[in-house]
Amino acid sequence: MVGGVIKERDVRKGAVPGGYAEMWKIAAPLILSMGSYTIMQFCDRIFLSRYSSVTIQAALPAGILAHTLVCFFQSLCAYSGTFTAQYFGAGKLKRCVESAAQGLWLALASWPFILMLIPLGLWLMQISAHSEAVLAAEKPYFIILMAGGFLVPLNAALGGYFTGLGQTRINMLANFVGCSLNVFLNYLFIFGKWGLPEMGISGAAYATLISAAVSCLLQWCIFVRTRAVKQYNLRKLLRLDIALIKRILRFGAPSGLHLLMEVGSFSLFIMLTGRLGELSLAASNIAFSINNLAFSPLLGFGLAASTLVAQHKGAGNQNAAERSGYTATKMALIYMVVIGSTFILLPRFYFALFNPKDAAFSAEELLHTGRLMLIIMTSWGLFDAVAIVLSDALKGAGDTRFVMIFLAISGWLLLIPGAIFLLYFGYGIIALWLWLAVYILFIAGGTLWRWCSGRWKKIQVIESKSIEPILPITDEVH
Repeated sequence: MVGGVIKERDVRKGAVPGGYAEMWKIAAPLILSMGSYTIMQFCDRIFLSRYSSVTIQAALPAGILAHTLVCFFQSLCAYSGTFTAQYFGAGKLKRCVESAAQGLWLALASWPFILMLIPLGLWLMQISAHSEAVLAAEKPYFIILMAGGFLVPLNAALGGYFTGLGQTRINMLANFVGCSLNVFLNYLFIFGKWGLPEMGISGAAYATLISAAVSCLLQWCIFVRTRAVKQYNLRKLLRLDIALIKRILRFGAPSGLHLLMEVGSFSLFIMLTGRLGELSLAASNIAFSINNLAFSPLLGFGLAASTLVAQHKGAGNQNAAERSGYTATKMALIYMVVIGSTFILLPRFYFALFNPKDAAFSAEELLHTGRLMLIIMTSWGLFDAVAIVLSDALKGAGDTRFVMIFLAISGWLLLIPGAIFLLYFGYGIIALWLWLAVYILFIAGGTLWRWCSGRWKKIQVIESKSIEPILPITDEVH
């Protein structure tokens, strides 16, 4: 029996393994899930821009910095979901749950390290050369997010379990509930509605933590009610498995370092744009917020690609795994063409949603700069689609070391030196954005080359043992 659950499912339903129907079934809930997160962030930025021009300038740099310092642990714990997917493809359902349990232990162990990184983050903000007003707003936002930072890897481990099983509707449900609550709490906390104190940017951070906790609790309640957990003893499933943790660390640590290096270089890039003045910083932050409408769904396609590549690779079906990567890339490119066309045709609509309060520049000045940014952003979005989807597909196959090394070199030896060079010689924000487009083109080419080379097919993530009896995958949660 080769392929276990995956092979039986595809034959029964007549789906082409790695084809559009199978990919869409996995990707659609993930895209909607990422979409709800995007709408949450979008509303968050709109509220903050309406609150003051300072808070919209502070939110993106401080938020990205917090994400940078937490993302290693997030990616590491999420990689337990890749093990879940490969074990699921091999028909080893008990090992799926055990993989998720090790991800939860790693998430809890990350909390002290996240707290110890707070002084480093404050120092980085201090040397960023932002104005005193912006810096004063960045600090509390950053500290609050970091204090509850363990919720990010915890959600990643739980979400990775359901994604690995292909039950992405559960991820969608948890994110939708959490994000909807976040939008509501943002309105209450930022502006001080319903008798609550006006907290400004700190209120946005508290809303983020509360919504993340609710999303985590919801996923945990569903997790303990799954048929696999009920069949086996929960206490035994949740025990530390040192051998499995070592395997997760072996493949997950490079994945975490890749994200840390990539997000870190991008975070530094954002910090550098803060040296170009209030208009450039505000326009850049708003444009990046708009970019999330394209970027977050691309992450959904990438996660779907990672899941199906891992499932088919665990099942021993290399052709289906390869087809999954190409299918997800094509679908992501189609999406990017559609959303990118709205950026070019409707720039005034997007920027009018923000309209920073008490700004030292006019709406027309903001739109003039922002329109050029949206055109550049649309052009790089097509290459970003390739880079995101195929790098995730490579990680699903276990090729995490290449992704880590290539993207770390690209970010720190290409993006950042080029940005510093442009700033040193007096170039403005548009030149920096054009350089960012060159960087994205480079990483897209590199990940496409690696995927086409097929070297990832030789990597073995899970141990080769006989396949256990499997449980039905339909009606899994009770």
